[in-house]
Amino acid sequence: MSSFPLTDTAVRTDSRLHAMLGPTNTGKTHRALERMLAYNTGVIGFPLRLLARENYDKIVERVGKHKVALVTGEEKIIPRTAQYYLCTVEAMPIEQEFEFLAVDEIQLAEDPERGHIFTDRILRARGTLETMFMGSDTMRIVLASLVPGIEFESRERLSELSYTGYKKTDAPSQNARLSWRFRWMMCINWLTL
Repeated sequence: MSSFPLTDTAVRTDSRLHAMLGPTNTGKTHRALERMLAYNTGVIGFPLRLLARENYDKIVERVGKHKVALVTGEEKIIPRTAQYYLCTVEAMPIEQEFEFLAVDEIQLAEDPERGHIFTDRILRARGTLETMFMGSDTMRIVLASLVPGIEFESRERLSELSYTGYKKTDAPSQNARLSWRFRWMMCINWLTL
């Protein structure tokens, strides 16, 4: 059975299925990378190419280039001996089985443009031994109702965030003001200065 069934066939139910939920900067991604490396094969889907690339570089340093693949809409580095895949959620290889499978930032299932991909992964993507979903605690009720038998782990922020006040930028008009939210950059609004 494929990890990502393309039809309405049964979803694997014999592997550990859990969600690690909490705010940003709680170590969820680090934990998922460690869990993946505990298995012979694994795949993690990230919401952004930059996150996939950043984590690809980390894993390459630990286990070597020949064991790690990077698959995004823009980059494909897939060694013949790849065991671990770091991908964008949209580019996760649907034709392969992995012992460990994780999807990061699952709250994007609520996104009007990309939500259907995240929802599909929540409903049908499974590792053969372990499946992990990471994201905001706002997804707890949704996951509990959609994924029977899912276990939950709550994570607390590792460091304190503080607000330093408003700071006006000297960015020219029509430039996008960018902000980090949930570890990825989102365009907030167009400047009209």
